[in-house]
Amino acid sequence: MRVRTHLVAVASDLVTNIAEAATGQSRAAVPGGRRRVPDKEQLASWRAFLRAHATITRTLETELVAEQRLSLASYDVLVQLAEAPRRTLRMTELAAAVLLSRSGVTRIVDRLERVGLVRRSAVENDGRGVAAILTEAGLNRLRIASRTHLAGVVTHFADRLNADDLAALERISRRLVD
Repeated sequence: MRVRTHLVAVASDLVTNIAEAATGQSRAAVPGGRRRVPDKEQLASWRAFLRAHATITRTLETELVAEQRLSLASYDVLVQLAEAPRRTLRMTELAAAVLLSRSGVTRIVDRLERVGLVRRSAVENDGRGVAAILTEAGLNRLRIASRTHLAGVVTHFADRLNADDLAALERISRRLVD
């Protein structure tokens, strides 16, 4: 973790130094007043965001693997399928839902299928389409794993923020992805 955090900091410093050297200023403005280089406060916020996300995600992953022998990505696949109509998603829809490449989600579904948590089926009226379907065993596994994951979300995230912080973070996060 220290190495990764250090690398993020070094990379950010390098980007800032390169940008300042190239522009001759720390806040290189472009037409329309938009900045190409973050100022120190913006960069500090960005680094804190990256560090918090990486730290919490890594902790949740470690707990899921240790207690449930399930990766966070596999857990996310199970969640997305559980929330889908008929617990079924096309592989392309599943990849988009879990923010992975199609090949990445295929590898996860392969592993989940081998242990009976997911099965694949041809999509009706589409000779090439393949859907992933959550099995009963997968739904049961998700219910058990959710205890570990949701307890971790409370411990490592929600308990550290007050109601105003949570509301602000949700509002800001939605703005960043919309």
